[in-house]
Amino acid sequence: MRVVFAGTPEPAVPSLEAIVAAGHDVVGVVTRPDAPAGRGKRLTASPVAAKAQELGLEVVKPHHPRDEEFVAWLTERQPEVCPVVAYGALVPQHVLAIPTHGWVNLHFSLLPAWRGAAPVQRSIMAGEQVTGATTFELVPELDAGPVYGTIQEPIGALDTSADLLDRLARRGADLLVQTLTDIGRGMRPTAQAPTGVSLAPKITVEETRIDWSRPADEISALVRGANPNPGAWTVLEGQRFKVLLARPVGWEQPLRPGQLAATKRQLVAGTGDGVVELLQVQAFGKKQMAGADWARGMHELPTAFDDPAGQSTGQHEEARA
Repeated sequence: MRVVFAGTPEPAVPSLEAIVAAGHDVVGVVTRPDAPAGRGKRLTASPVAAKAQELGLEVVKPHHPRDEEFVAWLTERQPEVCPVVAYGALVPQHVLAIPTHGWVNLHFSLLPAWRGAAPVQRSIMAGEQVTGATTFELVPELDAGPVYGTIQEPIGALDTSADLLDRLARRGADLLVQTLTDIGRGMRPTAQAPTGVSLAPKITVEETRIDWSRPADEISALVRGANPNPGAWTVLEGQRFKVLLARPVGWEQPLRPGQLAATKRQLVAGTGDGVVELLQVQAFGKKQMAGADWARGMHELPTAFDDPAGQSTGQHEEARA
């Protein structure tokens, strides 16, 4: 099929590669404009733009897909379909209508669940055990178009959003290629179910602060869903302390919420109903490391994290006594 691909971040790259490998005629690639990146904040092309250039494909970077220049460019290329993966901008109706078979979006959830920008993170944070990916016809309403196909993917007990998104991006690429084949054979999409709709807005830094009074399972899910961005965090002795991976564990002695304890092999913290092991952490101004390694490196282990209300409980044990 004659294709114009749209996408921006790294998870969109496997789909572009798969579409090219499948032999489709990719006559152009649409991505977001270059953006500041790295410590130097230099303008950097998106991962999709970099891959497209490597593949020798024409790349355009409109500020918005409604721009007249872009509309003219897309019309001239006469695409049969525009597959899109995490492009990052809303496409207006008159642009959706340009390709013969419309725009086909790969979304990383089992729609109608988790419509929005952060479906993978939200599914983990909600404690779900299964998610998936969906291909559907793009419409003006957010992630509400009729569905072509789905795949399911289990969520592992220690899966972070990065882990899960990587698997979904690669399996979803195959689903998107199959969807293009099905469209070429005359397949029509099916309307989404009217029930089971949930929203997945972008994760904010404020909502990823750990409330140690919550259950251990919820804290583990929050930590994994927020990894790598924006990262779950707490406060230790007045400074931000990130928790990058955690899991519920048994512990011989009860710990109050936020209270810390350690052995040579484990760093743990109390929660509202038990204990979580802090597998990966990042202290303020430090690199990330195993929680047990961080604890062994401390001259004296702090007693507890500060509570969410801002009252410090992070004194050392001797000072507290």
